[in-house]
Amino acid sequence: MNCNNHITGSLPVHTMYTTDRLILKILTPDDTNEVLAFQCRNRELFERYEPTRPPYFLTPAHQQAILKCEYDLARKCASIRFYVFLKTNPRIIIGTVCLHDILRMPYCCSEIGYKFDAAFQHQGYAREAVAKVLNIAFTDLSLHRVFARVMPENTPSLRLLEVIGFTCEGTEYACTQIQGKWEDHIRYALLNPYSSI
Repeated sequence: MNCNNHITGSLPVHTMYTTDRLILKILTPDDTNEVLAFQCRNRELFERYEPTRPPYFLTPAHQQAILKCEYDLARKCASIRFYVFLKTNPRIIIGTVCLHDILRMPYCCSEIGYKFDAAFQHQGYAREAVAKVLNIAFTDLSLHRVFARVMPENTPSLRLLEVIGFTCEGTEYACTQIQGKWEDHIRYALLNPYSSI
């Protein structure tokens, strides 16, 4: 199944995937408490790289609304977020990987984003999860191109993209407002290695 088709009902991908150490799942509003706990644990870390959030962002009602919106977007193949769990502890979220703004032909591309709990960084989990989502993007969704934007000071994220095989395409100056300031981002891209075109 791929995003060239018009998705009206079921999800365009499976709701759960696994890797050697991880479980990647599309969640629903029933998972609000777990998502809220993940966001609260990492508030200070995530705020360094994200736009300013409204004061009600870290509330159950808002997180529940976000999960409903995410599920609806996944059904439309417009954006798909996977929440990441350890196989050894499948109740605690350790990260997320998302394919944002999925475009169909003639572009057939998406932006990938990811964030991981501070306690689970530098252990290869992000690399393992991102690699799996890229495989989903290129095989299950038949995307041609996936790109990423990273702030220049986010060295671990830059290294991750380079290790996976992304190519640096240059700097997008003042492209995203982060905590009230327009920040430069370095743009990386990866083409579908399975494509015959």
